[in-house]
Amino acid sequence: MILITGGLGFIGLHTAIRFLDVGEQVVLTQYRMRREPDFLKSEIGKRAFIETLDVTVGYDVIDVVRRHKVTGIVHLAVPGLGALSAAEDYRVNMMGFLNILEAARLFDVTRVNVASSIAVYASLPEGPFREEALFPVHSGNPTETFKKALEILGLHYASRTNLEMVALRIGSPFGPLYHSLAAPTSRICHAAAKGVPTDFTGVRRGAPYGEDDTGAFYVKDCATAIQLLQMAEKLSHRIYNIGSESPTTYGEFVDAVKAVVPDAQVSLQPGRNPRYRPNAYMDITRIKEEVGYRPQYDIKRSVEEYIDWLRSHPE
Repeated sequence: MILITGGLGFIGLHTAIRFLDVGEQVVLTQYRMRREPDFLKSEIGKRAFIETLDVTVGYDVIDVVRRHKVTGIVHLAVPGLGALSAAEDYRVNMMGFLNILEAARLFDVTRVNVASSIAVYASLPEGPFREEALFPVHSGNPTETFKKALEILGLHYASRTNLEMVALRIGSPFGPLYHSLAAPTSRICHAAAKGVPTDFTGVRRGAPYGEDDTGAFYVKDCATAIQLLQMAEKLSHRIYNIGSESPTTYGEFVDAVKAVVPDAQVSLQPGRNPRYRPNAYMDITRIKEEVGYRPQYDIKRSVEEYIDWLRSHPE
Protein backbone atom coordinates (compact mmCIF):
# COMPACT_ATOMS: atom_id res chain seq x y z
CA MET A 1 0.00 0.00 0.00
CA ILE A 2 1.44 3.33 -1.10
CA LEU A 3 0.49 6.49 0.78
CA ILE A 4 0.47 9.61 -1.42
CA THR A 5 0.09 12.80 0.60
CA GLY A 6 -1.45 15.52 -1.52
CA GLY A 7 -2.73 12.59 -3.56
CA LEU A 8 -5.73 14.47 -4.90
CA GLY A 9 -3.55 17.23 -6.31
CA PHE A 10 -2.25 17.51 -9.85
CA ILE A 11 0.89 15.37 -9.60
CA GLY A 12 -0.65 13.18 -6.90
CA LEU A 13 -3.57 11.99 -9.03
CA HIS A 14 -1.37 11.11 -11.98
CA THR A 15 1.00 9.28 -9.65
CA ALA A 16 -1.92 7.37 -8.14
CA ILE A 17 -3.06 6.30 -11.62
CA ARG A 18 0.44 5.10 -12.42
CA PHE A 19 0.64 2.98 -9.25
CA LEU A 20 -2.79 1.49 -9.93
CA ASP A 21 -1.71 0.67 -13.49
CA VAL A 22 1.16 -1.46 -12.18
CA GLY A 23 -1.03 -3.26 -9.64
CA GLU A 24 -0.39 -1.29 -6.45
CA GLN A 25 -2.96 -0.04 -3.97
CA VAL A 26 -2.92 3.61 -2.90
CA VAL A 27 -4.10 5.86 -0.09
CA LEU A 28 -4.60 9.44 -1.23
CA THR A 29 -4.74 12.27 1.27
CA GLN A 30 -6.04 15.80 0.93
CA TYR A 31 -6.27 18.60 3.45
CA ARG A 32 -9.90 19.70 4.00
CA MET A 33 -11.22 19.26 0.47
CA ARG A 34 -12.48 15.80 -0.40
CA ARG A 35 -13.26 14.92 -3.97
CA GLU A 36 -13.53 11.69 -5.92
CA PRO A 37 -12.43 12.14 -9.54
CA ASP A 38 -14.61 10.26 -12.01
CA PHE A 39 -11.74 8.17 -13.34
CA LEU A 40 -11.00 6.86 -9.83
CA LYS A 41 -14.55 6.18 -8.64
CA SER A 42 -14.53 2.54 -9.71
CA GLU A 43 -11.41 1.98 -7.58
CA ILE A 44 -12.47 3.87 -4.44
CA GLY A 45 -12.77 1.45 -1.52
CA LYS A 46 -11.17 -1.34 -3.54
CA ARG A 47 -7.63 -0.39 -4.57
CA ALA A 48 -7.75 3.35 -3.88
CA PHE A 49 -8.66 4.97 -0.57
CA ILE A 50 -9.15 8.63 0.26
CA GLU A 51 -8.33 10.19 3.63
CA THR A 52 -8.72 13.77 4.81
CA LEU A 53 -5.44 14.49 6.58
CA ASP A 54 -3.66 17.41 8.19
CA VAL A 55 -0.01 16.34 8.07
CA THR A 56 0.83 18.67 10.96
CA VAL A 57 -1.19 16.44 13.33
CA GLY A 58 1.27 13.68 14.09
CA TYR A 59 -1.21 11.24 15.60
CA ASP A 60 -3.45 11.42 12.53
CA VAL A 61 -0.53 10.71 10.20
CA ILE A 62 0.46 7.70 12.31
CA ASP A 63 -3.15 6.50 12.33
CA VAL A 64 -3.43 6.55 8.52
CA VAL A 65 -0.12 4.70 8.12
CA ARG A 66 -1.15 2.10 10.71
CA ARG A 67 -4.72 1.47 9.50
CA HIS A 68 -3.76 1.08 5.85
CA LYS A 69 -0.60 -0.93 6.52
CA VAL A 70 1.41 1.49 4.40
CA THR A 71 4.64 0.11 2.93
CA GLY A 72 5.80 3.17 0.96
CA ILE A 73 5.18 6.92 1.07
CA VAL A 74 5.24 9.59 -1.63
CA HIS A 75 5.09 12.94 0.15
CA LEU A 76 3.69 15.57 -2.22
CA ALA A 77 1.55 17.63 0.18
CA VAL A 78 2.65 21.26 0.15
CA PRO A 79 0.84 24.58 0.68
CA GLY A 80 0.46 26.91 -2.25
CA LEU A 81 3.24 29.44 -2.70
CA GLY A 82 2.43 32.44 -0.49
CA ALA A 83 -0.89 30.94 0.62
CA LEU A 84 0.04 30.88 4.31
CA SER A 85 1.70 33.15 6.83
CA ALA A 86 5.42 32.70 7.41
CA ALA A 87 4.77 30.76 10.62
CA GLU A 88 2.16 28.49 9.00
CA ASP A 89 4.42 27.93 6.00
CA TYR A 90 7.11 26.70 8.36
CA ARG A 91 4.72 24.55 10.40
CA VAL A 92 3.15 22.79 7.42
CA ASN A 93 6.35 22.29 5.44
CA MET A 94 8.67 21.30 8.26
CA MET A 95 6.48 19.82 11.01
CA GLY A 96 4.30 18.05 8.47
CA PHE A 97 7.36 16.48 6.91
CA LEU A 98 8.73 15.43 10.31
CA ASN A 99 5.42 13.69 11.08
CA ILE A 100 5.64 11.77 7.81
CA LEU A 101 9.20 10.66 8.56
CA GLU A 102 8.35 9.66 12.12
CA ALA A 103 5.31 7.62 11.05
CA ALA A 104 7.47 5.90 8.42
CA ARG A 105 10.09 5.06 11.05
CA LEU A 106 7.56 3.71 13.54
CA PHE A 107 5.94 1.36 11.03
CA ASP A 108 9.03 0.28 9.08
CA VAL A 109 7.97 1.88 5.82
CA THR A 110 10.29 0.71 3.06
CA ARG A 111 10.96 4.07 1.39
CA VAL A 112 9.81 7.71 1.61
CA ASN A 113 9.98 9.75 -1.57
CA VAL A 114 9.62 13.47 -0.92
CA ALA A 115 8.94 16.13 -3.54
CA SER A 116 11.81 18.56 -3.89
CA SER A 117 12.13 20.89 -6.88
CA ILE A 118 14.26 22.25 -9.69
CA ALA A 119 14.03 25.43 -7.57
CA VAL A 120 16.96 24.23 -5.43
CA TYR A 121 19.21 25.07 -8.40
CA ALA A 122 17.95 28.67 -8.63
CA SER A 123 21.16 30.17 -7.23
CA LEU A 124 23.50 28.35 -9.61
CA PRO A 125 24.91 30.50 -12.45
CA GLU A 126 24.62 27.84 -15.14
CA GLY A 127 23.63 24.25 -15.91
CA PRO A 128 23.10 21.51 -16.78
CA PHE A 129 22.04 20.92 -13.17
CA ARG A 130 23.25 17.65 -11.69
CA GLU A 131 22.33 16.11 -8.35
CA GLU A 132 25.84 16.35 -6.94
CA ALA A 133 26.02 20.12 -7.51
CA LEU A 134 26.82 22.28 -4.50
CA PHE A 135 24.65 25.35 -4.02
CA PRO A 136 24.59 28.23 -1.53
CA VAL A 137 22.42 28.29 1.56
CA HIS A 138 20.98 31.62 0.42
CA SER A 139 17.56 31.22 -1.19
CA GLY A 140 15.59 33.76 -3.15
CA ASN A 141 12.03 32.45 -2.70
CA PRO A 142 9.99 30.21 -0.36
CA THR A 143 10.05 27.17 -2.67
CA GLU A 144 13.84 27.22 -2.95
CA THR A 145 14.13 27.79 0.80
CA PHE A 146 11.87 24.98 1.96
CA LYS A 147 12.99 22.42 -0.61
CA LYS A 148 16.64 22.89 0.37
CA ALA A 149 15.68 22.60 4.03
CA LEU A 150 13.57 19.48 3.47
CA GLU A 151 16.42 17.76 1.68
CA ILE A 152 19.04 18.63 4.29
CA LEU A 153 16.93 17.87 7.36
CA GLY A 154 15.23 14.84 5.82
CA LEU A 155 18.47 13.20 4.80
CA HIS A 156 19.92 13.93 8.25
CA TYR A 157 16.88 12.32 9.92
CA ALA A 158 17.16 9.31 7.61
CA SER A 159 20.85 8.82 8.41
CA ARG A 160 20.08 8.86 12.14
CA THR A 161 17.24 6.33 11.89
CA ASN A 162 18.22 4.08 8.96
CA LEU A 163 15.08 5.21 7.14
CA GLU A 164 15.37 5.34 3.35
CA MET A 165 14.38 8.82 2.20
CA VAL A 166 14.72 9.96 -1.41
CA ALA A 167 14.46 13.57 -2.60
CA LEU A 168 12.77 14.07 -5.97
CA ARG A 169 13.93 17.25 -7.70
CA ILE A 170 10.95 17.72 -9.99
CA GLY A 171 10.98 20.10 -12.97
CA SER A 172 7.85 21.89 -14.25
CA PRO A 173 5.24 19.26 -15.14
CA PHE A 174 2.13 20.16 -17.10
CA GLY A 175 -0.78 18.22 -18.55
CA PRO A 176 -4.34 17.01 -17.84
CA LEU A 177 -5.87 17.98 -14.49
CA TYR A 178 -3.67 21.08 -14.35
CA HIS A 179 -6.01 24.07 -14.26
CA SER A 180 -3.60 26.48 -12.59
CA LEU A 181 -2.33 29.50 -14.51
CA ALA A 182 0.80 29.86 -12.37
CA ALA A 183 3.11 28.49 -15.07
CA PRO A 184 3.46 30.39 -18.37
CA THR A 185 3.29 27.10 -20.29
CA SER A 186 -0.11 26.40 -18.77
CA ARG A 187 -1.36 29.89 -19.66
CA ILE A 188 -0.26 29.41 -23.25
CA CYS A 189 -2.12 26.09 -23.54
CA HIS A 190 -5.26 27.38 -21.79
CA ALA A 191 -5.46 30.40 -24.07
CA ALA A 192 -4.87 28.32 -27.20
CA ALA A 193 -7.60 25.87 -26.20
CA LYS A 194 -10.06 28.76 -25.69
CA GLY A 195 -8.99 30.63 -28.82
CA VAL A 196 -7.99 33.80 -26.94
CA PRO A 197 -4.68 35.71 -26.70
CA THR A 198 -2.33 34.55 -23.94
CA ASP A 199 -2.40 36.95 -21.01
CA PHE A 200 0.78 36.98 -18.95
CA THR A 201 -0.54 39.52 -16.43
CA GLY A 202 0.61 38.55 -12.95
CA VAL A 203 3.43 36.34 -14.19
CA ARG A 204 6.67 37.20 -12.46
CA ARG A 205 8.85 39.17 -14.93
CA GLY A 206 6.00 39.28 -17.46
CA ALA A 207 5.94 37.44 -20.77
CA PRO A 208 8.70 34.82 -21.08
CA TYR A 209 11.65 35.21 -23.42
CA GLY A 210 11.62 33.01 -26.49
CA GLU A 211 15.11 31.56 -25.95
CA ASP A 212 14.69 30.79 -22.23
CA ASP A 213 14.17 27.19 -21.11
CA THR A 214 10.66 26.26 -19.92
CA GLY A 215 11.67 23.36 -17.65
CA ALA A 216 8.42 21.80 -18.90
CA PHE A 217 7.77 18.09 -19.20
CA TYR A 218 4.63 15.97 -19.24
CA VAL A 219 3.01 15.02 -15.95
CA LYS A 220 2.51 11.39 -17.03
CA ASP A 221 6.28 11.05 -17.39
CA CYS A 222 6.66 12.63 -13.95
CA ALA A 223 4.29 10.04 -12.46
CA THR A 224 6.19 7.20 -14.11
CA ALA A 225 9.48 8.48 -12.68
CA ILE A 226 8.03 8.66 -9.15
CA GLN A 227 6.59 5.14 -9.44
CA LEU A 228 9.90 3.72 -10.68
CA LEU A 229 11.85 5.33 -7.84
CA GLN A 230 9.33 4.17 -5.24
CA MET A 231 9.25 0.56 -6.42
CA ALA A 232 12.92 0.07 -7.31
CA GLU A 233 14.38 -2.83 -5.36
CA LYS A 234 17.51 -0.83 -4.58
CA LEU A 235 18.63 2.75 -5.15
CA SER A 236 22.25 3.89 -5.13
CA HIS A 237 21.54 7.55 -4.37
CA ARG A 238 19.22 9.70 -2.27
CA ILE A 239 18.58 12.54 -4.73
CA TYR A 240 17.20 12.31 -8.27
CA ASN A 241 16.33 14.86 -10.93
CA ILE A 242 12.98 14.28 -12.67
CA GLY A 243 12.39 16.12 -15.91
CA SER A 244 12.55 15.92 -19.68
CA GLU A 245 15.19 14.22 -21.78
CA SER A 246 16.05 17.48 -23.54
CA PRO A 247 15.37 21.15 -22.77
CA THR A 248 12.55 23.06 -24.48
CA THR A 249 12.63 26.83 -25.00
CA TYR A 250 9.49 28.94 -24.85
CA GLY A 251 9.84 29.53 -28.57
CA GLU A 252 9.85 25.79 -29.22
CA PHE A 253 6.92 25.35 -26.85
CA VAL A 254 4.87 27.95 -28.73
CA ASP A 255 5.76 26.26 -32.03
CA ALA A 256 4.36 23.00 -30.64
CA VAL A 257 1.17 24.79 -29.57
CA LYS A 258 0.76 26.37 -33.01
CA ALA A 259 1.12 22.95 -34.62
CA VAL A 260 -2.11 22.07 -32.79
CA VAL A 261 -3.76 25.52 -32.86
CA PRO A 262 -2.32 27.37 -35.88
CA ASP A 263 -3.96 30.68 -34.95
CA ALA A 264 -2.82 30.61 -31.30
CA GLN A 265 -1.97 34.14 -30.16
CA VAL A 266 1.19 34.23 -28.03
CA SER A 267 3.56 37.19 -27.69
CA LEU A 268 6.93 36.30 -26.23
CA GLN A 269 9.77 38.68 -25.52
CA PRO A 270 12.59 38.26 -28.05
CA GLY A 271 15.95 36.75 -27.16
CA ARG A 272 17.02 35.81 -23.69
CA ASN A 273 16.18 37.05 -20.23
CA PRO A 274 18.85 39.48 -18.92
CA ARG A 275 19.23 37.01 -16.06
CA TYR A 276 19.72 34.17 -18.53
CA ARG A 277 21.67 31.18 -17.23
CA PRO A 278 23.33 28.96 -19.86
CA ASN A 279 21.98 25.39 -20.07
CA ALA A 280 19.47 25.97 -17.27
CA TYR A 281 17.97 22.49 -17.32
CA MET A 282 18.32 19.33 -15.24
CA ASP A 283 20.48 16.41 -16.26
CA ILE A 284 18.45 13.19 -15.80
CA THR A 285 21.26 10.71 -16.47
CA ARG A 286 21.13 9.31 -12.93
CA ILE A 287 17.47 8.28 -12.96
CA LYS A 288 17.76 6.93 -16.52
CA GLU A 289 20.72 4.72 -15.66
CA GLU A 290 19.45 3.48 -12.29
CA VAL A 291 15.76 2.73 -12.85
CA GLY A 292 15.40 2.85 -16.63
CA TYR A 293 13.32 6.03 -16.74
CA ARG A 294 12.64 7.12 -20.31
CA PRO A 295 10.24 10.01 -20.95
CA GLN A 296 7.54 8.83 -23.37
CA TYR A 297 6.13 12.23 -24.28
CA ASP A 298 8.05 14.73 -26.37
CA ILE A 299 6.85 18.32 -26.29
CA LYS A 300 4.73 17.96 -29.44
CA ARG A 301 2.81 14.95 -28.14
CA SER A 302 2.48 16.50 -24.67
CA VAL A 303 1.04 19.78 -25.92
CA GLU A 304 -1.37 18.06 -28.30
CA GLU A 305 -2.77 15.78 -25.60
CA TYR A 306 -3.03 18.57 -23.03
CA ILE A 307 -4.87 20.96 -25.35
CA ASP A 308 -7.26 18.17 -26.37
CA TRP A 309 -7.95 17.55 -22.69
CA LEU A 310 -8.51 21.25 -21.97
CA ARG A 311 -11.01 21.46 -24.81
CA SER A 312 -12.95 18.50 -23.46
CA HIS A 313 -12.80 19.76 -19.87
CA PRO A 314 -13.67 23.49 -19.98
CA GLU A 315 -13.49 25.26 -16.63
